[in-house]
Amino acid sequence: MARKTSTQTKGKLRIGDDWNAITIIALSQSNPLKAVAEFVENSIDAGATEIEITRGRENNEPYLRIRDNGRGIPKNEEGLPNFKYVATHICDSIKRQLKASGSGRGLQGEFGIGLLSFWTVGETLVMRSPSDDGKSYEMRMAKGDPNYTVSQRRTLFTESGTELTITPLLSGLRQFSGEKIQWYLASELRDRIRQSEVKVTVTDRTARKQFLVEPRQFDGRLLHDLPSSDSVYLEIYLAEPAPEAGVGLYRSGTRVLSSITELDAFNHAPWNSPYLQGIVDAPQLNLTPGTRLGVIQDAHLQALVEELKPCEALLTEQIDAQRRAEEERASRHILRTITRAFREALITLPAEEYDWFDLQRERALKPAAGKLATTPEGNHFDGDSDEQILDGVSIASPGEAAESEGEPADTPQKQFFEYTGPLTTVRIAPTSSVVRVGQSRTFRAVARDHQKRQIDREVLYQWRVLEGTAQLDNTDAEIVSFTAPNEPGLVKLGVIATEGNLVCEAEGLVTVTETLVESTRPGDEHKQGLPAYSFQRAAGELWRSRFDVDRNLIIVNSGHRDFVYSSKTKALKLRYICRLYAKELVLKNFPGMRPDELLERMLEISLYTEENLR
Repeated sequence: MARKTSTQTKGKLRIGDDWNAITIIALSQSNPLKAVAEFVENSIDAGATEIEITRGRENNEPYLRIRDNGRGIPKNEEGLPNFKYVATHICDSIKRQLKASGSGRGLQGEFGIGLLSFWTVGETLVMRSPSDDGKSYEMRMAKGDPNYTVSQRRTLFTESGTELTITPLLSGLRQFSGEKIQWYLASELRDRIRQSEVKVTVTDRTARKQFLVEPRQFDGRLLHDLPSSDSVYLEIYLAEPAPEAGVGLYRSGTRVLSSITELDAFNHAPWNSPYLQGIVDAPQLNLTPGTRLGVIQDAHLQALVEELKPCEALLTEQIDAQRRAEEERASRHILRTITRAFREALITLPAEEYDWFDLQRERALKPAAGKLATTPEGNHFDGDSDEQILDGVSIASPGEAAESEGEPADTPQKQFFEYTGPLTTVRIAPTSSVVRVGQSRTFRAVARDHQKRQIDREVLYQWRVLEGTAQLDNTDAEIVSFTAPNEPGLVKLGVIATEGNLVCEAEGLVTVTETLVESTRPGDEHKQGLPAYSFQRAAGELWRSRFDVDRNLIIVNSGHRDFVYSSKTKALKLRYICRLYAKELVLKNFPGMRPDELLERMLEISLYTEENLR
């Protein structure tokens, strides 16, 4: 029987070409700002209290210099800077040995490759450090050259700390400004700078500016009730939504990822919410050695995922509360805007056709608490300081109250800012109207200042007929009497308002007709003010809005595809809700009309209302 020969062999991996491996490692760092951050971290690890970064030009070549007052390069047995160890022990960091022995607490470097990242910044690196006897030595390395040189540097005075100079800078780093270095270090080394209390300054001699690197400050409200842990530090803020917002991932004070959502394990709510800012600091994470811009997907990362799960529910609850508050504020703003737009439209539209607004009567009433728009959850809220709501209708502010037919019994003393300004505009109320042949009606000139407050001072008026034939009485007063001719037609009125040297003009149209459309609307006793609105999510249903007559409330379907589409921007959402108002109010106040007539009314009221949306 023949013996079976074994085909299995064993061996150890090794580097076939050391210089090729060093080249690959040196070029693995693609971010030059990250390289600068690593140089600054080396200075912090050396116990520096002051670090100065200088960018300038020398001998017509751009350079970057980093100087600190730390302990310098570790010394050898002769008391000289051990540059030889630094240059010949790549991937065998002294800091890693210190960590293994327990004496390297707080040190960041561990791969022994940070110095090689100068290849992504410039062509030549010169590192200076003093010896124990006060003499200065320097090591010189060049990009793409496997050799290094160490020599004594002649100086007039004893120098301390370490100085690192890279020159010339790569041609692609023209935008490598001092301001960008400052902003990057403020975020990248936020907690390292804060904990070590080191002073880092950036001097840009090209731009003639100097910057102090201050740890980044987050916006919003700090959340204090998050679950605490000895292995993970959380500092999370709830702020207004912003595109640049995000929770960064840090290790021992140094940023690893600008957003934790770059990891698939955290690319979900609440971490991807634009409402959150802050940091998650996990010292136990293992970083990818090449770029130091990633995390190894090992058991330490999985432990972090499990540890942060209790926080997710609390963060989601806080975000929902913040979103509800924003929706309430947005609803208040939308209701105010729509109310003002409809009020302005009332001046333009024929009052005899649109008297169902019933705003004039409401303005004369005293302000009282009322019903407002509500959030999708049905929460009601109070009125703002500049206007109040009565039965869903906006009550005019002090400047607008002068338009009402009566004055309040007890008028408080006006403040300085409540006095109206100079004449800015004038309008004819109503701007458009319908009058039967031979009949009479009155028109009023409304003069306003730049804030659209009615001017209660004496203003001179002059009325005239611009086109058509009609009779005007009392043409030099604020209110003019108009008598229609005996034949149908279109009459254009004009008024000129004068206050000192200020002159404003306005025009109005009067349609003279044989017959008027009989009113099919309820009587005055059933008039209601402009309704409020609320949301009801009914996804999958086709209705966009409904009118609740008993509560005088418009219910908007927040689950309809049109509402979702309009929510992309505030302006689009405002116009959409305004059109829903027009639809519901036309349907309610013009019962019995044919569909084409209802569409005509809706187009008319939408035109005059959307003109005043701001």
